[in-house]
Amino acid sequence: MKNAETPVVKLVLYGAMSSLGSALMAEMLRRQHEVIAILDDLTALAPRPGLRTKTGNLFDAQRVKQSVAGCSAVICLLNAPGLPMSHEHVEKTVVPGPVEQVRAVDALIDGMQAMGIQRLFLVGDFAVLDDPEEEDNLQRHAAEEILDALKTSTLRWTLVNAPRGMAGLTIEHFSQVSSNLEPGLAPVLERLNRVAVGIADELHLNLHIHEHVNFVATTP
Repeated sequence: MKNAETPVVKLVLYGAMSSLGSALMAEMLRRQHEVIAILDDLTALAPRPGLRTKTGNLFDAQRVKQSVAGCSAVICLLNAPGLPMSHEHVEKTVVPGPVEQVRAVDALIDGMQAMGIQRLFLVGDFAVLDDPEEEDNLQRHAAEEILDALKTSTLRWTLVNAPRGMAGLTIEHFSQVSSNLEPGLAPVLERLNRVAVGIADELHLNLHIHEHVNFVATTP
């Protein structure tokens, strides 16, 4: 239970329906933060204390302004399936491509700056920035464009390399520790939970502002 001295941290989350999104919601709610998940379908998440849902469109700066108003920070999972775009004909399992990701970040920057919201965690395929042997030139070009846009913005941003996820994981998988997990599921949950905890710690401690980070395992 929150007491009068507990600071109210309100987080807007884009990409809540992904496996990492589920891990983030569980971790942020565990820390008594308020989480606002931006979705096309407001019934996609079951109600729970501290969790709200709002409609939005990540690819429209005006809608971003409406979604982030009054929040403390924004977490955007660029490679999550079904990012909100208010378009009923878009398949909800589709992951935005490099060009769409650049468009989304441009709208996100414009909307956040217009509302005076500064703290942004952007999770995506940014490992290409570290790997000179990477052959995906389109993804590399998109990542470089995104980085350039962030550097010229007023936002206090952190780039995070996206971990490998697994389809079908929900907040329930991360809300309870169980010894009856399906075979092979524990390492996936641990990997995703490590990234969620890392982002939550970075938010609390104001670490790695204007930096690119990668959360890696401490044991094999």
